[in-house]
Amino acid sequence: MAKFKRILLKLSGESLIGEKKYGIDENRLAQYAAQIKEIHEMGVQIGIVIGGGNIFRGLNGAGKGFDRVKGDQMGMLATVINSLGLSSALVAAGVKSRVLTAIRMEPIGEFYTKWKAIEYMENGEIVIMSAGTGNPFFTTDTGSSLRGIEIEADVMLKGTRVDGIYTADPEKDPTATKFDEITYDEVLKRNLRVMDLTATCMCKENNLPIIVFDMDTAGNLKKVMNGESIGTLVHN
Repeated sequence: MAKFKRILLKLSGESLIGEKKYGIDENRLAQYAAQIKEIHEMGVQIGIVIGGGNIFRGLNGAGKGFDRVKGDQMGMLATVINSLGLSSALVAAGVKSRVLTAIRMEPIGEFYTKWKAIEYMENGEIVIMSAGTGNPFFTTDTGSSLRGIEIEADVMLKGTRVDGIYTADPEKDPTATKFDEITYDEVLKRNLRVMDLTATCMCKENNLPIIVFDMDTAGNLKKVMNGESIGTLVHN
């Protein structure tokens, strides 16, 4: 029996690079699809938001002369590319999935609405919600918080390259220690970069808990759904 009935899974675009230097590693995509299929077979309703940092990050582009709005729009399109890739990998694994977009671009994906997303999930399809919020100046972290709240998810699962939240960046500071759980107030007080400030405040205000865990280790997603204590739980 899965611990959560409906989840919002936030995936890092940069993690899709895998063993490559840029773009999408097909093996990493297949690994993600296999993990998602595992929990889908447990009866979990799954909504997914994926970043676009493996292709283009709007904020970085703005620092190199791009207009910020156009840069963010490029980033939104990058998330659509990743969403199509993940959808394709899921279908290849034998799972029905559907891409919804925050910006109209039929026939690439259907235009997102909360009710459409929930209907598809209740019918057993995995729903991938792309193009962020459809607005510039918002990250995919904020997009995932918004979508998680809208679809009334029980939890947001934030799959990353690290196994939780630390007092400092564990890749840079060997003395960093991991939190098993932490409150939103503590995250804000310590200025921990779990997500951007807007996304964190949205989850806090709407009482949406987050579990930050290492998605790149096969089997971890199922462990979270089984209620095993991996990663870091963020809550009010």
